[in-house]
Amino acid sequence: MTARNRTASAARTARTARTARARVAATAAVAGAAVTGAAMLALALAGPAASAAVQVNCAAAPSACGYPDATNSGVPAGTTLLSVPGQVSSGPGWHYVSSGYVSVNGNGAVLSGLYIPCNVDVTASSVTIRNSRIVTSGSFAVSLRHTSGVTIAHSAISGVNAGTGRAGVAISDIYGDSTGMTITGNNIYNFKTAIGINTGVITGNYIHDPGYAAGDHTNGIFDTGTTQPLSVTGNTILNSFGQTDAISLDDSTPGSPIANKTITGNLLGGGGYTIYGGNTLGNTSTRMLIQNNRFSQAYFPRSGQWGPVAYFNTSATNIWSGNIWDHTGATITSP
Repeated sequence: MTARNRTASAARTARTARTARARVAATAAVAGAAVTGAAMLALALAGPAASAAVQVNCAAAPSACGYPDATNSGVPAGTTLLSVPGQVSSGPGWHYVSSGYVSVNGNGAVLSGLYIPCNVDVTASSVTIRNSRIVTSGSFAVSLRHTSGVTIAHSAISGVNAGTGRAGVAISDIYGDSTGMTITGNNIYNFKTAIGINTGVITGNYIHDPGYAAGDHTNGIFDTGTTQPLSVTGNTILNSFGQTDAISLDDSTPGSPIANKTITGNLLGGGGYTIYGGNTLGNTSTRMLIQNNRFSQAYFPRSGQWGPVAYFNTSATNIWSGNIWDHTGATITSP
């Protein structure tokens, strides 16, 4: 979590070229459009962006390679934060509840410039949480319940510590029915699971240094394997543990259809397998794109303890393309 000695402007410049196509996929997902097999194939045929040389060892300083780290994610430098509830306890569409959480129940509410040492529970739609710091050892840092159009941006979200004070889930769609989420530019750490949603856009986040309490299964991004479109683009997701993943797309229910997941332009590493690709328990996956990702070997020689990916079936609409090893720049062959 130590900030690198680089300017944010240099990081943003490097990152722009790297994530241009990823943002196209992200925009489509925000609109709620399913990623079609034809569109995914077109992206795959386009191949990685032209580059004079492939950078290596990006996990040591992600922003130097155009990925998020502590220098270009989280609360913007110079932001003044007001403490909840000590300095402010309510605003349009939200209020602090004396039992120890923040309730956001007004459509269109904006929470900005706040330090919140407890759960933020969102039951309204078109809510924005930005430029804020949320810290809790509870089950959820930000919980979403039957919402749509929620944006969580440029915030720091974490547990109190890396042990029993870790956050259960930093951002969680509790019932799995929220839609249109955009999660962008956040610095997320000290968690059991960083983000648990099924649909929307997750882009430009620095997800790192998970916490651990006995019995935990540690996840970076956890999608329970729906057919709703999810775009995961331009993130750094590093899980230092040998379980469970950086990204999971698996459904625990046998025979479930899984589709419309786009994983592009990310810096990934760690877990048992770094990506679980959706085909456990006889589940059927279609329109799955895993492309132009960089797999770090900082924790294990094969990125995850057992390898970079498991349960991914390459097919006419399931595409594995342009993925490389961070230490060498060499291509990772299709699973």
